[in-house]
Amino acid sequence: MPQQITYRSRFLEVVAGFVLGAVGGSVLGATENPVHRSLYAMTAPARIKPLIDEARTVGPLGLGSLIGATVLTTAMTSVVAGVIFSAVVASAFVVTRSCGAAGQTNTAALWVAAGLAGAFGTTLSGTTLGIAIEWIVNRYGMVGLLWALGLFTVVKVPFHFIFKMVQGQVCGLGADVWVKQREKLEKSDLEQRQRVAVQIEQQILTLENGGETGSPRERAKWAAEKLQREALERRKIETEEAELEQRSLQDWIVNVVTKHIDFLAFSGIPMTFVAVVSSLIGAHGYGGHQIVMPVLLALVAVIAFYLLKTNEFKFWMLIGCMGMFAAFVVALLTIHAEHTVVSDALKLHKMGLNQTRSKVETQMNYQASLEALTAGYFVAKVCQLGLGATVGGPLVRQGAGAARVIVGAAALGGVLLLGVEVLAPVLGEGGKAGAMLGAVAAAGASLGAAVALAGRWSSWFGAVATLAGLVLGALAVGEWHVVNIGLQLPVAYVFAMTNPF
Repeated sequence: MPQQITYRSRFLEVVAGFVLGAVGGSVLGATENPVHRSLYAMTAPARIKPLIDEARTVGPLGLGSLIGATVLTTAMTSVVAGVIFSAVVASAFVVTRSCGAAGQTNTAALWVAAGLAGAFGTTLSGTTLGIAIEWIVNRYGMVGLLWALGLFTVVKVPFHFIFKMVQGQVCGLGADVWVKQREKLEKSDLEQRQRVAVQIEQQILTLENGGETGSPRERAKWAAEKLQREALERRKIETEEAELEQRSLQDWIVNVVTKHIDFLAFSGIPMTFVAVVSSLIGAHGYGGHQIVMPVLLALVAVIAFYLLKTNEFKFWMLIGCMGMFAAFVVALLTIHAEHTVVSDALKLHKMGLNQTRSKVETQMNYQASLEALTAGYFVAKVCQLGLGATVGGPLVRQGAGAARVIVGAAALGGVLLLGVEVLAPVLGEGGKAGAMLGAVAAAGASLGAAVALAGRWSSWFGAVATLAGLVLGALAVGEWHVVNIGLQLPVAYVFAMTNPF
């Protein structure tokens, strides 16, 4: 009999794990084609003409690092905005709702409200930043984008301290509710004790006057008082447990928001600094020289070394270093694309097919712009997916409910994809690309929750089934984009297993 139960439980784990993993993987696969179409629209020759024109100003090195830093900043900011929106809604919900008899209903409503707020905040922020970046590039070119990125990075630091002060005031909002609840219970307790004291005095007077006690009416009154006393004690215990639960949840929400505010304020500084340096180098005519790459790599390595060796290591430092290296890789790919054009031109020259210098330069600028935008957008998508996984994974480990997070985030991702397609004419290509990152973040949350679920099963069978469902779901729905999905899944796994809180 025990063996049958074990086999049955393992079978249920395998089935549930595979289904939930397939749901988490499917929403990732569903983002592949819409993201590809959005990127294809943005890289049309007419749309990247401003980049082609400005490639001469900052060079391929500055162009690549600037595009990389900009899209990564957009991805990071939109995720943090979603987390803050979600945390505000969750905090308001926790403060205004009790966790008493209707605790389960309230908890379900809490996660639904927080999830919707997070998706709305991420998508709205991504859309706004996408539209703003498109407008700046079209109006002021890459120099304007450089100024905007630098200003945005600087403004986030004082905003961080302002938010901390506001947060300190908001954290005490729920205390008044519990103080009033305790005062009400204490008042009821005092009134009940006074009634009992009056009844005891009446019985003593009755006995002193030679009367009799213990009539059916008095016994019924004592029984009613006993029931009221027991109910009052239960309410006290429930209130204390609810207050403890609420404070624990509120403290966790505050901790999450604090970490993400630090992340928003400081993580963009390293890659923005690298983008500024490489743009200045490019503006002075050295953006395409090979000798500049070791210098820039040394700069990146020094910054990363000093950040990672700090005694008080923080999550934003890790993400800041990763973002800086990602922007550097985009710059490398941009220079490589330009050098490929030069190499092809030399091969044609040896074959006797000469091209004019202006034509080669035009082709170089076009290819560099195309590669910068393509690589930058892919890096932003991977970043968004990973940051979404850092939300979904810890939620499951905190006991939010794996099925709830996986299915809920997947459903939100599907709704966002559909909404972006419907609103595409209104959003424009920049806004559509930014909004698409919101759907990718939701996919990342679902994916991260599925990965965290795989680690919580009681046997390897459930873990393997969950991961198998995740991979197969992503590949099948993603029309077997093996390379793209294969690059994204390990990133989602690493971020999902990281606990930034």
